Amino acid sequence: MRKILSLFALLVTPLTAANPTNEPPNVVIIYADDLGFGDLSCYNADGKIPTPNLDKLASEGIRFTDGHSSSGICTPSRYALLTGRHHWRDFHGIAQSFGESVFKPERITLPEFLQANGYHTACIGKWHLGWDWDAIRKPGTPKKSVKFDDFDWTKSVPDGPLAHGFDEYFGDAVINFPPYAWIENDKLPVAPDQQLDPKKWKKIKEGSWECRPGPMVEGWDPYANLPTLTDRTIAHLKQRKAANKPFFLYFALPCPHAPIVPNDEFDGKSGAGAFGDFVVETDHHIGRVLDTLKEQGLDENTLVIFTADNGPEAYCYSREKKFGHWSAAPFRGVKRDVYEGGHHVPFIIRYPGVAQAGKVEPALVSQIDLMATIAAAIGKELPTENCAEDSHNLLPLIKGEKVTPRTEHVHNTYPQTWALRSGDWLLLQGKNGYHNRGWQAWEKKHNYPADNDSPIELYNLKDDIAQRHNLAEKHPEKAAKLQQRLKQLRTSPRTAPLGDS
Repeated sequence: MRKILSLFALLVTPLTAANPTNEPPNVVIIYADDLGFGDLSCYNADGKIPTPNLDKLASEGIRFTDGHSSSGICTPSRYALLTGRHHWRDFHGIAQSFGESVFKPERITLPEFLQANGYHTACIGKWHLGWDWDAIRKPGTPKKSVKFDDFDWTKSVPDGPLAHGFDEYFGDAVINFPPYAWIENDKLPVAPDQQLDPKKWKKIKEGSWECRPGPMVEGWDPYANLPTLTDRTIAHLKQRKAANKPFFLYFALPCPHAPIVPNDEFDGKSGAGAFGDFVVETDHHIGRVLDTLKEQGLDENTLVIFTADNGPEAYCYSREKKFGHWSAAPFRGVKRDVYEGGHHVPFIIRYPGVAQAGKVEPALVSQIDLMATIAAAIGKELPTENCAEDSHNLLPLIKGEKVTPRTEHVHNTYPQTWALRSGDWLLLQGKNGYHNRGWQAWEKKHNYPADNDSPIELYNLKDDIAQRHNLAEKHPEKAAKLQQRLKQLRTSPRTAPLGDS
């Protein structure tokens, strides 16, 4: 009830948008999966992957060079983006296949906030934030069993996107998790009728399928996943044009996360193997969506945000060796790591009439800040309870004001390792910032000094963005001060000021 009352209170505040027309802007978030900072040509001039559509988006808006996800893995970053709250306040790991929702009932999400303020809200693509699958499990079926006949597929699946602020959902939840079937809103239009069998699929082009066992629909084709989601997104945008109502679209791409499945027309389009070709295809489909916004006359009043959930998967070590393309360039670390490469991601915002086209912005920003920023863009105050405790308003920065809304960021993936960014300084607290294998050979190749096994590392990122030189012993007072600050932030109920939107 408290959540409902808080949302109802939002409706009585006048809506004043930040754009020159004073009309509430549409909001589109395009969220890539396992895409490294160095995988976009506008961020990495030495890369081997052309991304013309995202390069164009950057030229039409602001390209942030110090943007971060909340975590080095998927579910926590998505949770933080959609709540304006550090994931580590609530959990660290991912929602497993057939796992429950990570949202508490009282938590106010970005789509709920926008929905309560007159927006139509839709999520198309990857969810990976959990559902209540047990609600459709047949009586007497073992809880951990995931056979196709364990579930009553005619029933609605509760506690998914529709339960947390979205009017519509279309996707397959997670591309390499069961059920391998389309989900529309809260039902599966076609019921799974067999168990996963990748032998029925076209040959994988790089790596392995990495698909977890479980129910599958006859004829399921991973290669059709991205094109189908894009087609659905384009159809949705055409519907929104006709509806003449502000909308929020969260287009959560399944790529370039494994399985690596570029369609044949993209083979050889990059210099980084099948993964690079998959990024080229990803860029192509993003271009289709951006073109549709323009064709429908929606682009001039639409705030478009592009970013990614975490850094590149650890396979990028072998990719660099084979093709000379470093997906995390210019950083150390990859997905799951607390070093910069794990969470320092592409971050582009296009906001016609508000954001300066072609600007390159070095200020520290986070996906956690999107909720307060979007609230400010539509002229609304965020609730003070169960909402966006860590979200800083970036709108003044986007408008070109000389401000620094965020000066600190707590980086974390797993409970045993933490990092605090404070200005140019970064403190790392843990055995080291790695979680993956493969870094030893990479460090040797790139002439990194040996680790001194200290539980504390300290870097000045202004001088050392690649995190080569641990300054903890040279600046013990700075390290001690940042350790104390990290402790304060971890125990504080919020890190953003009240009324920041």
